[in-house]
Amino acid sequence: MRNSLTNEVVLQQLKSQFGEAIISDENPFDLLTVEVETSKLKDIIGWLKANPELQINYLTNIGAVHYPESKGRELAIVYHIHSLVNNFRIRLKAFISIETPEIDSVVDLYAGANWMERETFDFYGVVFIGHPNLKRILNEDSMDYFPLRKEYHLEDATREDKDDRFFGR
Repeated sequence: MRNSLTNEVVLQQLKSQFGEAIISDENPFDLLTVEVETSKLKDIIGWLKANPELQINYLTNIGAVHYPESKGRELAIVYHIHSLVNNFRIRLKAFISIETPEIDSVVDLYAGANWMERETFDFYGVVFIGHPNLKRILNEDSMDYFPLRKEYHLEDATREDKDDRFFGR
C-alpha cells in the first residue's frame, strides 16, 4: 500500500519546485487550495501529473469565478485535479484580468479539458491559448456577452409591483 499524501507534503514539494510561482495556499474543508502565477500554471499542472510519487493524473473540473471588484484579477480560473492512486485532491487557482482574459490551455495534458475549457470560455469569456477548437458549447453563437460574469443587475430596481418587505430587505 502506498503512503498517503498529505496537504503539507504536496505543498512543500510544490514550493520547493516552483518557489515564487506559489502565491498563497489554504485548506478549506481540508482541500489543499493553491493560488499560482498564471504564467506557471500549465507547468505546475504538468509537473503534478508527471511526478511519479504524486500521480495527480485526473482532471476533475475546470471553472471560473468572476470577482468584479478585484481590478486586474477579475477572473479566477480554478482547476480541480485528483490522484486516483493516492486518493488525493488539489485545487489550483490562477487569476487573470478581464481586459485580457487569456490563459494556456491544458488540453494537451488532459484530453478531458477540451469541453471544460470550452464551457468556461462560453460562460466567462476566458480564452484558452492553444485550445484546438475554442468556440461556444452550450450558448447561442450569436451571443455577444458571457452570462456568468457579474456585469448585469439581477433585478430591475424600478419595478413597482414588488414589495421588498417580502424579500428580506
